[in-house]
Amino acid sequence: MINLPHFLILGTLLFCIGLYGALAKRNAVAVLMGIELMLNAVNINLVAFSRYLKPTEFVGHVFAIFVIVVAAAEVAVALAIIINIYRDRLSTNIEDFDWLKW
Repeated sequence: MINLPHFLILGTLLFCIGLYGALAKRNAVAVLMGIELMLNAVNINLVAFSRYLKPTEFVGHVFAIFVIVVAAAEVAVALAIIINIYRDRLSTNIEDFDWLKW
């Protein structure tokens, strides 16, 4: 039987993997994938809490759909920015992005 703690552990593991990917990787696409993993971990927790705390209401599901929509928009904008940077610098390494450094 899968209970709420199992979903919370899964969400925590997924969030930690995403956090590692966002902080340790130097490729902009890998950082973006780490952020997406963290958002999906939040979605798992939202749906799990909604399912086990108030199973008749769909508040967690609605918030999860909202997070999915925001994540899709974020990915579209971020990939467009990364593609433009790649065309200009021929690199997606975060260390090469130094426009705002003094």
